[in-house]
Amino acid sequence: MTDMARSDLAVDAPGFPARRIAAEILESVLQRRRPLDNELERWAALPDFAALAHRDRALVRSLVMMVLRRLGTLRHLLRQWVKFPASAPRVETALLLGTAQILWLDVADHAAVDLAVRLVQAENHAARYAGLVNAVLRRVTREGRHFIAGLDTAALDTPQWLLVRWDKTYGAETAHAIAAANAQEPALDLTVKNDPDYWADALGGRVLASGSVRAIVHGPISQLPGYAEGSWWVQDTAAALPAKLLGDLHGLAVADLCAAPGGKTAQLALAGGRVTAVDRSPERLERLRSNLTRLRLSAETVAADATQWQAGPFDAVLLDAPCSSTGTIRRHPDIPWLKRPADIAALAALQHRLAAQAVQLTKPGGILVYCSCSLEPEEGIEIVRKLLDDTRGLVRRPISADEVYGRSEWITADGDLRTLPCQLPDPDSRMAGLDGFYAARLQRI
Repeated sequence: MTDMARSDLAVDAPGFPARRIAAEILESVLQRRRPLDNELERWAALPDFAALAHRDRALVRSLVMMVLRRLGTLRHLLRQWVKFPASAPRVETALLLGTAQILWLDVADHAAVDLAVRLVQAENHAARYAGLVNAVLRRVTREGRHFIAGLDTAALDTPQWLLVRWDKTYGAETAHAIAAANAQEPALDLTVKNDPDYWADALGGRVLASGSVRAIVHGPISQLPGYAEGSWWVQDTAAALPAKLLGDLHGLAVADLCAAPGGKTAQLALAGGRVTAVDRSPERLERLRSNLTRLRLSAETVAADATQWQAGPFDAVLLDAPCSSTGTIRRHPDIPWLKRPADIAALAALQHRLAAQAVQLTKPGGILVYCSCSLEPEEGIEIVRKLLDDTRGLVRRPISADEVYGRSEWITADGDLRTLPCQLPDPDSRMAGLDGFYAARLQRI
């Protein structure tokens, strides 16, 4: 059979286009180290993706997210039975996708095997491994579930360097609980402009103590009730906490640094602040402006490097610093496989510069909230300690449990905010948890 005939045979199957796109996205993330969100956004604009039915578009995302969420376990299992050929990376990708479908997704075993074989048949460098892929996946269908039943999958699905870090910072039990929480696909959290009970009912969700609405939704977010009217925006309940620590903002001048995509900007504007949103990326600022337009909220936007931006001073400053984002792995399972220990040190250096400039933008008597969605102390408490040591006239204003809805477990001994993905337990794992966030409230006196 010629390569062309083999390729035609391989792709002529229902469900194949979705698997092919999922394979392309996975290889971009794992081999070319491109962020998953960027790849999903890029593919969403391409004709091949637009041609898929809605359910197949959802399947692409589900496939990619499951492989990334379970990548450590998948590789551990497959490496018992096969050595991935370096010359044909599509073989590993097909095996990862096939095994994830067999073990965790609602796909018939025979369909998962067949479509994985077709993936390698359609790729010239990989086609000669079709028999190998078929044999390995048939073994997975027979033995895979029994094999993984005895594994600590939470630990396998977390890079060892991260697990060691969390063990040192939070203790072994909490570190493992964080890893286990990251393995679960979370529900959608929404910040609503008003009447959370109404929107919880409309979306089939529930209202959390923080006022966020949490729901398990199906289909495109843009098709949900209230989206077009600008009644709510997507924002993890932990991410919604830092802006609330600034207090009453009516009529006050507020700077939101590193603001895009704009969830916190929207909060600040809704709270009555005169908001200036700053971000170094014009493209990300354009998205922020688009979000504000949909939400019918307004803020001044500035494209600038916040480490050098001169303005104000402001009554209140919110700095959500760029970070390793290790607190958001539940929603972004590519993060563990893209980040490296050296990234944390480099980002901490940037955070120090941003925090020092944020102080200068805060007027005497004004409030600065520093926050990051990292679990790493170098990107949270250590930034604030150094800032307090280096800056005369800057003091910590401790956060009380009452300000975070009675959740005393979210308050550190220093009076800062620290949430963890394993908190907010729920019998339904999809409705449990929240992002890992750190925030400190400081005042210039």
